[in-house]
Amino acid sequence: ARAAFPQVLTKDSVTVAVDAVVYYRIYNPVIAVTNVEDADRSTRLLAATTLRNVLGTKNLSEILSERESISNMMQNMLDDATDPWGVKVERVETSACRCSFSERWRRRLRQPRSSGQGEQKASRALKEAADVINESPFALQLRYLQTLNTISAEKNSTIIFPLPLEILAHFMHKS
Repeated sequence: ARAAFPQVLTKDSVTVAVDAVVYYRIYNPVIAVTNVEDADRSTRLLAATTLRNVLGTKNLSEILSERESISNMMQNMLDDATDPWGVKVERVETSACRCSFSERWRRRLRQPRSSGQGEQKASRALKEAADVINESPFALQLRYLQTLNTISAEKNSTIIFPLPLEILAHFMHKS
């Protein structure tokens, strides 16, 4: 039975469309009829589920480099599961057709190589924001109101006690 399976999300968040071929035979027709409603359909569904489960634990590089071992693992798993149905899985072949990076993976690729570079970039951005807020007395008030608006829009049990900024300014000037 040949089946093109839906897209599978790998361990490293890459979406992969996979073609798989499962070669099987019914070695005991009596058991195949009595123990399972539709041996053919059940074997295909089990193959799709097994494929998703196996590929979901692998990175894209592992899927591409370990196709043969993945196929052997799937064959053993399927053969063990279909044995009570009178079905013998003789071979499984897989091939990754297409892969597309998820948005999460794209963001990871765009991130700086080292955390030090990221920290420098973040600290520069914070300094620039502080400079802008320092230049205008209303900028801090506006930022305060935006923060309150963001917190109140979330569905949580946060209680907000707004304070006039003049009170906070009094404490800031003492230090």
